[in-house]
Amino acid sequence: MGSLISSLVAEIFLQHYKDIHIKQLLDTKNIALYTRYVDAILIIYDITKIQPQTINKHINQIPDNIKLNPTQETHNSINFFDLKITRNQTSLEIDIYRKPTTTDMTINFHSNHPIEHKMAAFRFHISRMHCLPLDSEKKQKDRETIQTIAKNNNFPQNLLLKLKRQIQHKTSHTQTRRNDKKLRTTYHSPKIRKITNLFKNTNIVIAFRTTTTLRQLTKPIPTNQTLEHENSGVYKLSCKICQQSYIAQTSRNLKSRFWEHTRYIKNNYASSAYALHILNCRHEYGNINDTTTLLKRIDSPSLLLPYKQMYIQLFHYNKHLIQEQHPNEHNLIYQLLYDNTKRCTHRDIHSTTRTEPVHSQPAHHMTTNSVNP
Repeated sequence: MGSLISSLVAEIFLQHYKDIHIKQLLDTKNIALYTRYVDAILIIYDITKIQPQTINKHINQIPDNIKLNPTQETHNSINFFDLKITRNQTSLEIDIYRKPTTTDMTINFHSNHPIEHKMAAFRFHISRMHCLPLDSEKKQKDRETIQTIAKNNNFPQNLLLKLKRQIQHKTSHTQTRRNDKKLRTTYHSPKIRKITNLFKNTNIVIAFRTTTTLRQLTKPIPTNQTLEHENSGVYKLSCKICQQSYIAQTSRNLKSRFWEHTRYIKNNYASSAYALHILNCRHEYGNINDTTTLLKRIDSPSLLLPYKQMYIQLFHYNKHLIQEQHPNEHNLIYQLLYDNTKRCTHRDIHSTTRTEPVHSQPAHHMTTNSVNP
């Protein structure tokens, strides 16, 4: 939003600057042409009526915090973006300007991109060559440059000629207005193209996206824990300082719910018991992989609340629940479940101890941990 406002203010200032300092020079025909694209300005003036020093004087009337760097023509020519304008005795000649650092690289024809992406650069080059008032010599020179670029990027010459014919024989019949067209994007493949060909004569424009990008190729393979955070169910959030836990439920994916908790903390808004605990105790909440665990994946909304209450009771009995989260009312079913879980855990410890050699444990330690089956 800030960049949009700043660009609008800059545009308003430059238009105001033209009306105040340039318009009078245009009205008196001292300046033959004044054109601007963003912050680049091209001025063609009559040297018999006005001198460059006078134009610079008008330019220097703008505020000190804005600087315009005028560039005079060199050897009767000047460059304006991709145009080279040369002044002759009676006319101006236009030629295509390419910077010395231009690499002439486009999307390679063998790359995994939609054909529209590969042809876009050559469509621009050929359209520019035909639209500009170039003489036959300059047009032939630019045509050879385009062919060289196509050869260096493995672009077939037959497609280049086909594209050239399409641009030359482009009809001017009335087409659907651009405002009435609807843009849709999709990935490209032979099967998808057969479907998108059905929309050629409609007001729906299909734009293709690449299926293999550097971002996709270098993206790390998600771990099981990351996949776990895409599910819904009952989860716990742990405090990094006191290691106590907060139990909650969500019918959405766990990742979205985690970011809501972190947003509460960042905005100093204690909307959950977990956020209240972090803010009051000034503890750390950590990232999703360190602090968030899906205790039970649940797809049925009717089962979320019972499982949540069960886990709250279990964590409360084990003294792992944060103080800010109040446990549920005492429930005999949850008490029985807790006793059964504790008994099973104790039996597992006993079984593990019995499988170890007797001489590996002290006698008194064996006596303490032993439980009759």
